[in-house]
This record gives sequence, C-alpha cells and structure tokens, in this order.
Amino acid sequence: MSVQQRIYRFGTDEHGRDVTEGSSSMNYILGGKGANLAEMARIGLPVPPGFTITCQTCVEYSTAGNTWPEGALDEIAEAEADLERRMGKRLGDPADPLLVSVRSGAPFSMPGMMDTVLNLGLNDASVQGLIVQTENPRFAWDSYRRFIQMFSDVVLGVDAELFENAITQKKLIAGVRSDAELSAEDLEELVAEFKQIFSEHVDATAHPELLVDGEIVFPADPALQLRLAIQAVFGSWMNERAILYRKQNGIPDDLGTAVNVQVMVFGNKGATSATGVAFTRNPANGAREFYGDFLVNAQGEDVVAGIRNTEPISDLKTVEGLEQAGTELERVFTVLENHYRDMCDIEFTIEQGRLWMLQTRVGKRTATAALKIAIDMVDEGLITREEAVGRVDPAQLDQLLHPQFDASAELDILARGLNASPGAAVGEIVFSSDDAVARAAEGHPVVLVRWETNPDDLKGMVAAEGILTSHGGKTSHAAVIARGMGTPCVCGVEAFQIDAAKKEVRVSGTDIVLHEGDIISIDGATGIVVAGAVPLVSAELTGDLETILAWADEIRLSENGGRPCHVRVNADNPADAKLALDFGAEAIGLCRTEHMFLGDRKNIIQTYILSDDDAERAEALQELLRVQTEDFVQMLKTMSGRPMVIRLIDPPLHEFLDDPRALEISIAKRESDGADEAELAALRDRLRRIDAMSESNPMLGLRGVRLSVVYPDLPLMQVRAITTATAQLIKDGYDPRPEILVPLVAITEEHVQTREVIEQVIAEVERDSGVKLDIPVGTMLELPRACLVADDIARHADFFCFGTNDLTQTAFGFSRDDAEAKFIPIYLHRKILKANPFETIDDAVLELVRMAVEKGRDANSAMHFGVCGEHGGDPASIVKFFNVAGVDYVSCSPYRVPVARLAAAQAKLKRA
Repeated sequence: MSVQQRIYRFGTDEHGRDVTEGSSSMNYILGGKGANLAEMARIGLPVPPGFTITCQTCVEYSTAGNTWPEGALDEIAEAEADLERRMGKRLGDPADPLLVSVRSGAPFSMPGMMDTVLNLGLNDASVQGLIVQTENPRFAWDSYRRFIQMFSDVVLGVDAELFENAITQKKLIAGVRSDAELSAEDLEELVAEFKQIFSEHVDATAHPELLVDGEIVFPADPALQLRLAIQAVFGSWMNERAILYRKQNGIPDDLGTAVNVQVMVFGNKGATSATGVAFTRNPANGAREFYGDFLVNAQGEDVVAGIRNTEPISDLKTVEGLEQAGTELERVFTVLENHYRDMCDIEFTIEQGRLWMLQTRVGKRTATAALKIAIDMVDEGLITREEAVGRVDPAQLDQLLHPQFDASAELDILARGLNASPGAAVGEIVFSSDDAVARAAEGHPVVLVRWETNPDDLKGMVAAEGILTSHGGKTSHAAVIARGMGTPCVCGVEAFQIDAAKKEVRVSGTDIVLHEGDIISIDGATGIVVAGAVPLVSAELTGDLETILAWADEIRLSENGGRPCHVRVNADNPADAKLALDFGAEAIGLCRTEHMFLGDRKNIIQTYILSDDDAERAEALQELLRVQTEDFVQMLKTMSGRPMVIRLIDPPLHEFLDDPRALEISIAKRESDGADEAELAALRDRLRRIDAMSESNPMLGLRGVRLSVVYPDLPLMQVRAITTATAQLIKDGYDPRPEILVPLVAITEEHVQTREVIEQVIAEVERDSGVKLDIPVGTMLELPRACLVADDIARHADFFCFGTNDLTQTAFGFSRDDAEAKFIPIYLHRKILKANPFETIDDAVLELVRMAVEKGRDANSAMHFGVCGEHGGDPASIVKFFNVAGVDYVSCSPYRVPVARLAAAQAKLKRA
C-alpha cells in the first residue's frame, strides 16, 4: 500500500450513507470531473457511486514507461470490491451484473480530448443476466454492442469506421434508417460481428493477454477489461489531440489525468430514459435560460457525437414519462449555480424516469456570454465586480474583436443551421482536417466542412477560419471546441449533403453543388451559410464589454493596492491611434518612426542614403523633415493631452533599400533587353552602394542609437520634426506631449551624447518658435548590458521603455525569425522550453526588466517605466510585468488594448 492515497470514493454505501472522500477543491488530485462528482455527492445530488484514481497515479504510470506503480493494481482491486459491496452486485455476474463507466478527468477541462469506455463488465454470460434483470433484450444487446465498439476503438485502437460500416450494412438488410430501429436479434448479430472485427484487427504480439487457443478473443474477464480501460484512459493523456489542446490552452503536460470508475446508469432503457448535456445559462450569448440538448433512449456519446439530431433541453418537461425528471433537473440547475456561483456545464442521464448527475463543471462559454454572465451575476448579487473582472479570460476578448458580416451586404443564403459559436468567417471549402492545415499553411483562409467533427479533427479546426457541420447540436464536439477557441461555427446544417470522398456538397432542395475550393461565408451568431465572400466589418466596444472594461479600469487605475497599471498602444499613424483611443488606450507607448519612411517615401530616404551629392542629400533630408513634421502634427493632434513616446529610427539603413539580389536580376534583364550603357552603369553603381551597406549581422550592427552617432543627420531631422510639430500645435491651442525615445542603448555615454544633441535641437526650435517645450528623453532598454547598468543610464534619462522582443533575442542569443522557424517548435515538443519566449515573457528576461526597473527607480525616483514589445499584449506576461517587474505601463497593438486593460486589472487584483 502506498503512503500517498491513490483511490478516493464518492457516493453512498450499501446503507445509503455518503462515503465521499473528495471535494471540488481537489481538482489537481481527482481531476475536475472527479472533484466535482465528489462535490455533487457531498451536497446531496443524485450521483451514481464510484471511485477516482488520482492524477498522480497517472503521472507515476506514465513516467515509468506505462508500468503500474507498486501496489496500485491491488488498490484498484480493493476499490472495485468495495464498489461491488456498496452496490450489492458484481462485475461480470451472470445473474445480476454490475456495469461501470471508465472516464478521464484532467485538472482542467479538456472536452472530448481524452477517452471514455461505457458498459464495462459485459460479456456473453453477464449480458444474459442483464436481460433477465431488465426484461429488455434489446437494451442488453445494444449495451453490449456499444461496449465492444467503444472498447475496441478506445482501448485497442481498432478503426471505429469498421463498426459503423457493419451497423450501416445491418440497417440496410433490416430495412431501417436509424440505429434505434434495429431489433434485439439484429443487435445480437452485431455483437458477434463486432467480436469478429475485434479478433481480425487486434495485434496478437502487442496484446498476448487476449490470446485464447492461439486466437485473439474479446476479453470476457471484467478485471482485465477494467485494467485495460484504465490504462487506455491514462494513455490518452498523451494522445495527439490532447497534447495539441493543452498547447492551445496553456495547460501543462505534467499534470496527468484522473480516472473515474462509476456505476453505469442507462439512458437507453426505453421511452422513459434519456441522456443529455446542458448549461445553467446560454453559453453562446449568456442569456439566463436553460440551454442544451437531450436524446430519448440514448447513451451519452450519442449526444456529443451528433449521430442523431437532438432535442432542446427546454422540451424535456413536455416528454411523456420525463416530466418529473425534467422538473428535478431544473432544480439541480439552480442548486449547482448557487453553489458554484458560476454557470455550470452538466451531463445527466435519466434511467426509467429517475435523474442521475454524471458530471458538472464551470462551463466554457463564448466571450459574449462570459461578459453577460459576469455582469448579470453581479446584478443578481452572486458575485462582486472584482470577481466579475477576474472571471473573464482576457485572451477570450479577441472573439469580440474579430470581424462580423457587414450589415449592409446582400446575402445569398444557401442554408441555415444552429448558431454554435459566434463570429463570421469567409474561406474556401475543405473537407478534411489535413486539407485545412495544408491550405491554411499556403495562406488560404478555409472553412472546414464536415458531417461532424471528432477529436482527431482538432488540428484542422485550429487552422480553419470557421467550422460547419451538417449534423450535431449546440453541445456537439464541433460546437464546444469552436466556442472554446473563439472560432465561428455553424452546426446541424441538414441541407448540406456532404460527400467527403468526392469533395462536394449538394444543397438539398436546390440544384446547387459546392466543390472543394469554393468560397462560402458563415455567421456563427445567426447560423446562416452564404455563397461567396461576404464583406466583414470590425466589432466595436459596446454594451457588456464596455461595462466590464470600465470596471477593469476602475480597478487597475486605483491607487489602492499599489501602483496603478496603465495601458498604452503601439501606433505609427493617426488611424491606429484613433482606433486605440476607441479601444481605451491611455497614450502611445511606442511610435516607430521608421514605418513612416515606407510607401511613396521610400524613394526619398533611398536618395538620402545612396547619393554622393551633398546638395541632393540635403534636399532629400529637407523633404523628409517636411513629411515627418506633417506626420507628427497629425499624430500629436490625435493624441492631444496624452503622452506619445516616439522612437528615433532604429533599423539598419539597408532595410530601406532594394533587395540587392532582385536588383542584380533586374540588371541582367535590362542587359538582355539591350539597355544603354549609361543606364546599366547607374544601376551597377546603385548595386555596389547597396552591397557596401550590407552587414554580417545587421540586427546587432549599425542600428538604433549607433545611427545617431555615426549618421546623426537622419535622427536629428526626426527630433526637429517632432519639436517643430509640437511647437506648431501648442500655438494652435493643442496639448501635444511627445516623449523622445533613444533606441538600442548599451553604453551610458551613447545615451548621454545623443541626449545632448537632442536638447540642442529642442533649444533651437524653442528659440525659433518662441514656444517653451518640455519634451522628456528616455532610453529603450533592449540589451542585457543596458539592464545591468540601468542605474547609470537612469541618471541621464527621464523614462525607460523595454523592447522585450530584442531583449529576448539578445538574452537567449536567438534570432527570432530563425528560431521560430527552425528549432523553437522542437524545443517546445521536447520540453526544453515550456513556452515560446517571444510570445510569453521568459522568467530570466523578466528578471532583467525587474532589475533594471529597480536600479532605475533607486537612481531616479521621478522616472516612469513601460514595456512596448509584443509581450505587452500577452495576458500572462502583463501580470508579470506589473506584479514582478513593477513597470508603470504596458503598450501593445490597437486590437490588443482591450485585452491588456482586462489583464492589467487582473494583475492588480492578484496583488490583494
């Protein structure tokens, strides 16, 4: 017996006494499912008894090479015997058999990602006992064929299509359309056929324990069935779809999954039995209504698999024989929501009129629903504003910032389905997950069109802009996964007759046939499918989102609980600046001036860089001064009354020049076309000059502050443009607040000398304009050395802004483009890195930021500190920047501003 408890009981004993050993707080031990089963049992809800094998046992088993830890199988055997005693039945008993389900349950919800086995304990003898006890041969044989099918697929990896094909063939022979119409005799024959399929497709060398007289035989021993099923569930923790889901949702790989062994209850015992999945509120829009699907005379997998079209949960009380169970279910909804103080996701079964609860958890929801539910629960007095802000996932807000159909567009509606996950998508039709991945990798937006999705389709669902299924309800696999990812989804489009083999769709009631590559548009909010590409429009911050963000702003900007958490934006043009203000940005944290040299202005800067003629260079510089001044007038006017950090030119100058190899090809073509020698000589001279500016490692070469030292005219022109624009706007009655940022400083004297020249230009513009200018000058910290000497630099700087993209590159010694393309995926797969350091700030890089902030504050208490790299829009990084590094603000792209506002508020709450 191990010192660590591996098995926890839940439910009642043979005397009706609750013997539950766990609770909802134990999700890291019992998994979410096991913890919540225990909690429901504790509060008196009807839960079939069972036991949970801990997540830690899974980790032990996996890390030992799928070998059982010492004593674990003995403990499972004891728990099995205890459950048999509590129920007064035995697994495999030919007279009155006990049947159990074996289900996974990770610490974090992973719907559909891991494996389940139902009806375990059936064999040729016990099925006869089930017939006697239920007086229902059809039910018994249906349960047995389901068990063989599921066990073969989940535990032994036999292709599920083999069994589906056998069922289809049997229906054709019987002349029926649905599985439910097959007779007991048909199902008994299917059991024999299924066992034959099993024998023909299981590898004897891999599973010698299944050999009987030299042939593979479906296992009859319930103890062997149970051991193999538990092993399969443990193994499913590391299956491809589960690994991908964890990667998508930031769930660690080392947590393991629990296994729940639970007494079976049956929703397929006739017209007074049913099974369903429901939510205490609408998970798509947050409405306070019971939401979900159920099927009469079915088992749980039928609902999520989309094999039969479901009925809405609101109709449950109207079904004859299910009225009382429907009323009881609504009472349970209220009990659970009040107990968990959140929207709950529920799985239930009704067996001959009696309700049983099989699972509950805090339900996944769309961003729209998350906002409405949080606000409504504050209004209802269930939670506080702070709890409401803390409950909304910042990353989920992206769902609300994606395009929707243009309301003015004329729609050629092909079909309608269920509005399973909001948002609009336009793309080429693809019929398989692999095709979705391949076409998306080529840059083509795609809509994945399937009869129904299954967990193996996850990679295609991730790659697709939208998902459409012809079957399944709002709690089908496609709907649940799409909502969690924020991907638009329309389910149950019954008019779509999909032939995946021919890669075509016939739209019933019409002569329309769609083929792979045809463009369609889907609206996951209304459930419509449209032919062709519908124009999309951006979402606006209104209603519930504005309410939550207003509460978030109150929290993050409060002086209570430490330093306020400000949010700025990275913007290089007035349109982005205006958009960011609409999204709630307080200021501009980074304006990259080099972006203003692109487009039509590229010729101007190329003339400045390449010309040998001093007069021509001076003329180009003067033209750049004019257009830059106009740029800064517009930007500073847009941001009047708000700070605007303007970074002086940073990239190497060769980035503004033509590609030398493309120019070389152009010269060769002009030669072959017979161009005159003067033209060719000019082109060759241009190529020579461009080549002369190339560097072996340009990202660590002549860029940033080094340009100000070696080629001072260009950055100083920018300073003059900034100060001239500022003086002009002050005269016009505006309140411009520029802050000049010196990039890529490594040595204190670099900043000191550059600042001296900047201040000379400011003084000249002050004198010429007659306007007093107060323009702070700061340092962009992007190099480890700068962080180490931050106290020295701080004595000569007004603020620090951390460029965490370059700081990550230089701290790791990674070239970002090369690293992300060539080896970071391998590092992540092999657990060398836990996360991509260019997406979420690395702890060592964070320590450089923290150290520099501490040094800077000690040396210059008047300074402010910000982060302007892409990490400034990553929710996990934002919390660390504010609570670990101690910065004053983060700055991010315009569409990430709402995300950053919410994440900043949650960072503030975590300080409490």
